[in-house]
Amino acid sequence: MTTKACIKKAAWIYVAAFLLLAFSFHAEAQTAETPTDKKSELSKTMSSKEKDKKTKKAVKKEEGLMTTVVMETSLGTLEIELDGEKAPISTQNFLKYVDDKFYDGLIFHRVIKNFMIQGGGFTENMDQKKTREMIKNEAGNGLKNVKGTIAMARTNVVDSATAQFFINVVDNDFLNQRDTSPSGFGYAVFGKVTSGMDVVDKIKSVSTGVKNGMDDVPTTAVVIKSVKRK
Repeated sequence: MTTKACIKKAAWIYVAAFLLLAFSFHAEAQTAETPTDKKSELSKTMSSKEKDKKTKKAVKKEEGLMTTVVMETSLGTLEIELDGEKAPISTQNFLKYVDDKFYDGLIFHRVIKNFMIQGGGFTENMDQKKTREMIKNEAGNGLKNVKGTIAMARTNVVDSATAQFFINVVDNDFLNQRDTSPSGFGYAVFGKVTSGMDVVDKIKSVSTGVKNGMDDVPTTAVVIKSVKRK
């Protein structure tokens, strides 16, 4: 082989090696980009789902199905979101009392640390305030008595709730509906605390005693200063 032919062959080998190396780098680059692209697509999908969730919530709020109230107490302020979609009767009943300022000045009259805090019926002097008529029990609406939820208090009669409510400070599964018998009907949840669980924790931790023949009454009154729509 002549010198010229050798040089030409070497040149082709160099070019071929260069092209192979370039292709290799391109393939590695494509491989490296693939996970990022999938992550980006996943992020877009998650973002879209979160956006849909927020949109649905905004629509429910716009239609008056979800209402937030602000409850100011002597131990701090909390916000409660009421579920007018799943518990329309309880929600509207509660809001009527709110709009009438019925709860302003009443107390949390029953506090049990590992159970719930109950209020909306008595003054500091333990005088019971007159209420509207009793409402239908919505315990079968699918909402559960878990920590942070608000539910209607009642007597042993299924449809006896009026104005009093309680906030669960732990998960109270035994308060959920088991069946439609008087003992298994359950207690109707109609919302949840969305801000101020630290205040709920303060309330549940107060000292309690007996007052006017009632147990578990805070020794220092926990006053509901006001409840207003947000």
